[in-house]
Amino acid sequence: QVRLVESGGGLVQAGGSLRLSCAASGRTFSSYAMGWFRQAPGKEREFVTTITWDGGSTYYADSVKGRFTISRDNAKNTVYLQMNSLKPDDTAIYYCAVERTQYARTPRRITAGYDYWGQGTQVTVSS
Repeated sequence: QVRLVESGGGLVQAGGSLRLSCAASGRTFSSYAMGWFRQAPGKEREFVTTITWDGGSTYYADSVKGRFTISRDNAKNTVYLQMNSLKPDDTAIYYCAVERTQYARTPRRITAGYDYWGQGTQVTVSS
């Protein structure tokens, strides 16, 4: 059974940092792009960032560019999201997901482009 488990969320003051992890089990995702999405209360789930299967390319939403960094460790079947200079607008549930297409060179930025999803981890940034 495929599982994605996010961790590392919490409460942090504005300007602070958090590092999220997403551990995959049940199969290997080393040949698939991985992405992070987030959903704030009353809003649609939105794209945050994605990384190609080999870690060679990364893509970010404009709202997080320069503050967030995605990385992956294929040996550990884990993807990370380092979040710095956090703002109250970053408050949301953060989800990791696996892109549908194997060896995608330009991973998609829409939820429909992703298969397996984790249960999410709450990030709350206080002002």
